[in-house]
Amino acid sequence: MRLHGDVEGKARTTFARVYAICRRIPKGRVMTYGQISTLVAGRLSPRAVGWAMHGCPEGVPWHRVVNASGGLSTERMPNIPPGLQRALLTAEGVRFRRNGTLDLERYRFTPSVRRPARRRAT
Repeated sequence: MRLHGDVEGKARTTFARVYAICRRIPKGRVMTYGQISTLVAGRLSPRAVGWAMHGCPEGVPWHRVVNASGGLSTERMPNIPPGLQRALLTAEGVRFRRNGTLDLERYRFTPSVRRPARRRAT
């Protein structure tokens, strides 16, 4: 099941996974909403990942999550000061193009996938 919008129950655990992924993004790097959606096995749409980020707990580097074009989607949010996300990323060394996007080839973070340990045959 793919979720979008308000979620409860098991989806809250999925939100916790989103926040854990975001905490792994190093300074000066970004991930896209779609990347995070993929890492939570598609349980949330990229838009729902955005909702998760909108309500993230303190200490989660929300500003390191961008849209698929390398653009900033927070400029439309009424409770986030205009330019804040860009300022936070710029302070971490991210450079923006004239059109306001960043180079995903340069700044995209791709976390290593942790695979469960194999059990040895006895």
